[in-house]
Amino acid sequence: MRKSVLDYILRIYLPVTLLIVVVTYTVTYFVSRDERYHVGYQPTQPINYSHELHAGQLAIDCQYCHTGASKGRHANVPAVETCMNCHTVARTDRPEIKKLTAFYKENKPIPWQRIHKLPEHVYFNHSVHVNKGLACQECHGQIQTMPVVAQAKPFMMADCLACHRTAPQKYPHLVNLTGLKKGPENCTACHR
Repeated sequence: MRKSVLDYILRIYLPVTLLIVVVTYTVTYFVSRDERYHVGYQPTQPINYSHELHAGQLAIDCQYCHTGASKGRHANVPAVETCMNCHTVARTDRPEIKKLTAFYKENKPIPWQRIHKLPEHVYFNHSVHVNKGLACQECHGQIQTMPVVAQAKPFMMADCLACHRTAPQKYPHLVNLTGLKKGPENCTACHR
């Protein structure tokens, strides 16, 4: 009887377990090679937009354009109408603004290329972080100094956990102000 149970385990469970390990390793390997997940990723955008000018020199708040950051999971890429709030009158003769105006007149969204990307199985909620007082720069780098946006910081699990574990020590001014506490460290907080 014992031999048949051991034989069953070796014939069924061991190959299935090995298959799962190999598939997991292979998927992880190829996802980690995807440049969209790495520091320095900087795709070419359809319109040359300078955060250095808008967020830096003009000091436009991030949430003016990224309206979802304090309200929900996604920060949202601004609609062309948001840009046109200023650019119906400001700098209308510039080549990049002419491109912007063409998207607006044709009622087409600007096909921005996503820069900051988490794997599909990771859940992240911008509003929780923004409403606790964390600045966009904590994850996105010194965005207000970037003429062309690139991923400035890694979005790896270890980086998120390091911040979650040290938040009260790292941001003591936010503890009383917004009730900032250590972030969750359980798997299901981010892996859904």
